[in-house]
Amino acid sequence: MEAERMKKQIAFLMEIDKVKNIFRQTYLADGKRKENDAEHSWHLAISAFLLKEYAKEEVDVLKVIIMVLIHDLVEIDAGDTYAYDEKGAETKRAREVAAAERIFGMLPKDQGEYFRELWDEFEEYESADAKYAHLLDNFQPLLLNNESNGISWVEHNVKKSQIYKRNEKVEETSEQVWKWMSDIIDRHIELGHVRDE
Repeated sequence: MEAERMKKQIAFLMEIDKVKNIFRQTYLADGKRKENDAEHSWHLAISAFLLKEYAKEEVDVLKVIIMVLIHDLVEIDAGDTYAYDEKGAETKRAREVAAAERIFGMLPKDQGEYFRELWDEFEEYESADAKYAHLLDNFQPLLLNNESNGISWVEHNVKKSQIYKRNEKVEETSEQVWKWMSDIIDRHIELGHVRDE
């Protein structure tokens, strides 16, 4: 029984190694290449600990760290859907749910159910923990875009309205983080990296 449990856990660990090959549209801070999902999730996990003081509501940091470490594992099957890809967004939910069932289903039942519950909570975007995890998920690529001279925004011809729509719940989670983000957006509008419409 114990050997079977460990076999499932190790198979899962080897499966999620694939997330290192899922590349996002966001460039690293130096602008030399795009980050992968593993790098993104690691960055969010560190941010979850560091930025907790700016969350309006009390959050469970360990839970949020696990949430952000697993939130993109579904992209092993579903692929990365760029934040502003309207066509890709149409099928994103169905692709990701099927992926969550397969990938988390590889684990022993208790662990698989726990990861699936955390992933569902993140997707529902209602609890204080999920809101904070989303804030981190949105803030990190914006910081990287800022450091890499807006390269991803320029490549995708991103509009201010798209960024504001994606981040419409950030201010209710943290006014300080939203102020930082909106200042960055305004600066990149002035630089011509983001379209002002």
